[in-house]
Amino acid sequence: GLLIGLFAGISVPSNFGSDNALSASSSSLFVEAAAADEAASSSEEFQIPTFKAGAEVNEFQAEVSRLMDIIINSLYSNKDIFLRELISNGSDALDKIRFLSLTDASQLGDGDAAQLDIRIKIDKDQKLISIRDKGVGMTKQEIKDNLGTIAKSGTSAFLEQMQKGGDMSLIGQFGVGFYSVYLVADFVEVRTKSNSEDTQWIWQSKADGNFAISEDTDGEAIGRGTEIKIYLKEEAQEYLDEGKLKDLVEKYSEFINFPIYMWESKEESEEVPIEDDDEEKSDEEKDEEDDDEDDDEDDDDEDDDDDDEDEKDDKPKTKTVTKTVWDWVLLNDSKAIWLRSSSEIEPEEYSKFYKALSKDKSDPLTYSHFKAEGDVEFKAILFIPESAPPDMYDNYYGKASALKLYVRRVFISDEFDELLPKYLSFIKGIVDSDTLPLNVSRETLQQHTSLKTIKKKLVRKALDMIRKLAEEGNDSEDDDNENEDEEAKVVANEKYEKFWKSFGKAIKLGIIEDASNRTRLAKLLRFYTSQSPDKLVSLEQYVERMKEGQKSIYYVAGESQEALEKSPFLEKLLLKGFEVIYFTDPIDEYTMQNLTEFDEFKFSNASKEDMKFGDADEGEKKQFKKTKEHFKPFTKWWKDALLTSYPDSIENVKISNRLSTTPCVVVTSKYGWSANMERIMRAQALSDDSRAQYMKGKKTLEINYKHPLVAALKEKYEADGEDETSKNLAVVMFETALIESGFVIDDSKSMASRVFDLLKDKMGVEKDAPLLDEMEFPDEEEEVAEAEESAPKEDEESAPAVEEEEAPKDEL
Repeated sequence: GLLIGLFAGISVPSNFGSDNALSASSSSLFVEAAAADEAASSSEEFQIPTFKAGAEVNEFQAEVSRLMDIIINSLYSNKDIFLRELISNGSDALDKIRFLSLTDASQLGDGDAAQLDIRIKIDKDQKLISIRDKGVGMTKQEIKDNLGTIAKSGTSAFLEQMQKGGDMSLIGQFGVGFYSVYLVADFVEVRTKSNSEDTQWIWQSKADGNFAISEDTDGEAIGRGTEIKIYLKEEAQEYLDEGKLKDLVEKYSEFINFPIYMWESKEESEEVPIEDDDEEKSDEEKDEEDDDEDDDEDDDDEDDDDDDEDEKDDKPKTKTVTKTVWDWVLLNDSKAIWLRSSSEIEPEEYSKFYKALSKDKSDPLTYSHFKAEGDVEFKAILFIPESAPPDMYDNYYGKASALKLYVRRVFISDEFDELLPKYLSFIKGIVDSDTLPLNVSRETLQQHTSLKTIKKKLVRKALDMIRKLAEEGNDSEDDDNENEDEEAKVVANEKYEKFWKSFGKAIKLGIIEDASNRTRLAKLLRFYTSQSPDKLVSLEQYVERMKEGQKSIYYVAGESQEALEKSPFLEKLLLKGFEVIYFTDPIDEYTMQNLTEFDEFKFSNASKEDMKFGDADEGEKKQFKKTKEHFKPFTKWWKDALLTSYPDSIENVKISNRLSTTPCVVVTSKYGWSANMERIMRAQALSDDSRAQYMKGKKTLEINYKHPLVAALKEKYEADGEDETSKNLAVVMFETALIESGFVIDDSKSMASRVFDLLKDKMGVEKDAPLLDEMEFPDEEEEVAEAEESAPKEDEESAPAVEEEEAPKDEL
């Protein structure tokens, strides 16, 4: 019950037998020492229980053992999370039995069994906490599968996070929250009963790598559901305090959809009849007489008698006594938060509800609480987490939405893809519909027409919530509070920057996938530009500061912002004062293939051909046309020279209007892959070579006719168009432009050969000059002989100098 549904199971190796089982009393969970062992029997200290005699003993799956080792030996200070996880699991089990009862009322039962709740009880003598629910319970096989093995990636993912220094409080997000019980437990018992079986089972584990399963014939019959008994470690005795557990329930589980009760004691005063009246009276009269003698010896006897008689008449017939009363006390009496008006709810309550819902320790970045009316009525609360989960884009298309669906306060499912599209799967929250039918299966519900309407409204509200987060920084315009407004604006901008860093890729995926909301999503885009290299800007801000007469939104995509800032494609654009958007995320190329315009302005890729500036007058256009005509023979010769080396790659050679200081660049056709896209596709492990060859298309070499290198090559062409050196120079310039434009040269050996030929010509080396002969060196014997001959000669020459230097020392 507390655990079912969180783990998918597979069979595990088992060791049947009772070798590891010890005899235990059938009516007690505690083990007493053997009577023969006097030393042990004399000890009155609490002892950890052992497995029941005859229990089936199994080994944990290896990964579960690793997980438990980490938890048991953890020095993690916040052990409080164990209660949150077990209550959350119990709530899931109760949700499941309530859902099953929609189609089969007998599943729920009658009377007390039909009251779905969670109950917590403390036993200070035995140092244990018990947590019980009336959920679906588990069969014997489900116990094995759910508590011994985990046939999904939750354990592995959590272990990887812990190895990276992750926070153990996130354990619930990986579906393995039950094992957090070993943060505080030495021994755990799970007693459970499912409607599918007549037998009640007990699961036991000391967290030593083994667990035991046996039929629970001695314990109290629980009817249906699960009870977990947690025998606390010595250092975890603080959890035996009722106040401590109440605080934890209030902190973590206040908004659980089922009542949580605790077996609690309280002192009550009560009036009871006085039994021994005579004795009490004599004592009181005696005391009164003593007082009278001490205080008023001179009083009349008649007055004394009157006073005593009055007091006798006023004597109480009952007395007040204090006694300890035990009862179940409700801990979470908060109404379902989504049913209340948003004006009545404080931000702190939303934050607490989010943490209980998502098992996240951080506050949400923002939230939206709304009620939809009309043909389809529902209430919803949507939250955006502060950061993206580590596996957000792993198995992107296989993940379900993170929304919980309720129908008239009855939990239906948290795995509905129909509620939100994939790109918004990071949004968490709940949806409670009054329109959808209750008594249908989940499969039938997925086809319900109302679900499409709910999805449409949820998407619109989700995008509005993100838009408001983006626009928060622009709301403060009161001149009287200019400083405060500026601070608020900075904080709001930081919040959206944090959102963009975590979920910006999801918005770009939305532009690709969701054509109906493409315009809304485009307004949420953020990027750096040539005029704003350090601060993110939006498309709306870009359009607002466009130059007069500018007809296109210019952008360029590449590997990094630093590389793009030096790109030759931007020389004339920047010189003319146009703002250029920098796209550095690999997904940007795919996004811009689907986003062709914004606010009636077309997007223009600065690395593609036929780029227009839109600011040229008629005189400039005529001049440029004449220039192209003048260079036409030269560009044709250059193209012919390139076709010999790159017959399948060259489309054209023409005069460029985008260059300022660079001699030439290589651009692609409007619908072909850019250099950056080619780089991305080369990195794909499963890329299709035939498709890649088609999409690469042919390239155009654009030349800067004002550059001295181009002018020099033109002179060589005019002097001798058949000169091989000139043709090689033309090819090398093209290959150099390819590299600078971001392309990869397939035949790098041919390029290297041409470069070496040019170097030979420049250095005066014949093109076909042969290699030099091997150098000759004297033999080792000849070297020794030469050294010996020169050695005495050197000594004789140096001797007088030594004597001259040492002479002053002799004299001294």
